[in-house]
Amino acid sequence: MPVRIAFITGNKGKWEEAREALAPLGYEVEQVKLDLPEPQADDLEVVARAKVEAAKRHLPGAFFVDDAGLFVDALKGFPGVYSAYVLKTLGSGGILRLLEGQPNRGARFEAVVGAWHPRKGAHFFRGVCRGTIAPAARDAGHGFGFDPIFIPEGQTATFAELPTVEKNRMSHRGRAMAQFEAWLRENPLR
Repeated sequence: MPVRIAFITGNKGKWEEAREALAPLGYEVEQVKLDLPEPQADDLEVVARAKVEAAKRHLPGAFFVDDAGLFVDALKGFPGVYSAYVLKTLGSGGILRLLEGQPNRGARFEAVVGAWHPRKGAHFFRGVCRGTIAPAARDAGHGFGFDPIFIPEGQTATFAELPTVEKNRMSHRGRAMAQFEAWLRENPLR
């Protein structure tokens, strides 16, 4: 029988990725939508820590949160920790417009997974994926957020063009989740 763990996110795409990642370990990932405060900070882990602390007051059992951002080299790391806001206000098209004529299209995605284990406390896992910003958005329906404009290193397809399983193997969130999975193997919720 699967063990339940809550993933606090309003993003269905993130939830589906996490569900696929943890299912082989015997975990059933429940999506929980909870409005958590997000402090203004320069580091994703600071935001993830604040989310974990706030969520502990609302949930009795094990859960995890994540915070992620797109850091564009030519824009000095912008949008970074403000990626969710920038996605809502400027969208992927806004990032592409900011990079018009810019030869440096290097970027990285970062993610921090913050997990709360009732017996082991809070633990944090960071994943990074380097790549470039595509000249135009390309989406085959597999991604969300800035996925249609991000090409991971060693690939020619954007995250949104890659099948979810392939994307999860190399993505920032996939790498953070792999660390979380390894930790859960050593520290099961059962």
